[in-house]
Amino acid sequence: MKKIIVLLLITALTLSCQSQSDPKIKVLPTATYKEAIAKGNVQIVDVRTPEEFSEGAISNAININVNGESFESDIQKLDKKQPVYVYCRSGARSQKAAEKMIALGFTQVIDLEGGYLSWQ
Repeated sequence: MKKIIVLLLITALTLSCQSQSDPKIKVLPTATYKEAIAKGNVQIVDVRTPEEFSEGAISNAININVNGESFESDIQKLDKKQPVYVYCRSGARSQKAAEKMIALGFTQVIDLEGGYLSWQ
């Protein structure tokens, strides 16, 4: 009986420690992210505030503030069937944006690990 309880406990802990993130969201390190967007013709979205965006951004990125009132309507103007590369300052807001985007029907969202801070 003790073995069964221990086995159940180990199984429960293992399952609870597995990533809860959506497989449609990928987080890439800076070098891999740079290689992917260097191919061109990709959708790149900076989800920071317009003020942060004006201080510096990744080339060809568009600014759609994840905390802005029009985020959902603006983000839906993008092609949901094509990958969308997102980033913010450090990674928290872009993760939030990625989750919202998947809920809105986007098929693949690629997030920059460490955000724009890691890009510089």
